Amino acid sequence: MSVITGRMTANFEGPLVVFIIGMRINQFRKFSKWVPVMKAMRPMIEELSRNPDSGFLGTEYSLCSPRQIMLTQYWRDFDSLERYARSRDEKHWPAWVAFNKEVGNDGTVGIFHETYAIQGGAYENVYGNMPPFGLGKVAGLIPATGSRNEARDRMRVSAGDN
Repeated sequence: MSVITGRMTANFEGPLVVFIIGMRINQFRKFSKWVPVMKAMRPMIEELSRNPDSGFLGTEYSLCSPRQIMLTQYWRDFDSLERYARSRDEKHWPAWVAFNKEVGNDGTVGIFHETYAIQGGAYENVYGNMPPFGLGKVAGLIPATGSRNEARDRMRVSAGDN
């Protein structure tokens, strides 16, 4: 991805849900435990990305350490995220069942998630001399000028108070 010079902000207004999900390899030698967990996420992301009605807006991958992978996902609302997680007809449910059957509480692989429901006006962002990243990558970028120049002003814009 190429660098966009200058100060940019995400072209996004209103509420959103930020969902952070990841895994930690606790026992490197137990490949048969952690490799399937690691491979399970990509098909879910692909499935969600193909369905604009899913409420999924996009994701950003992060390698936190040689042991830990994390995804920051952006969702339109919590109901969409929960609907996907609980759907027996989507890829998440069988992956969750397989994890609990193969790993469960044996300690070989750690998993985590955090969910943040954020009202419009309760977030802001700025990207200086960066390729598209985070919410800016998901929603698109616009110049952080005018009513989007300062953090407090970007908060108002995210509330829809242009």
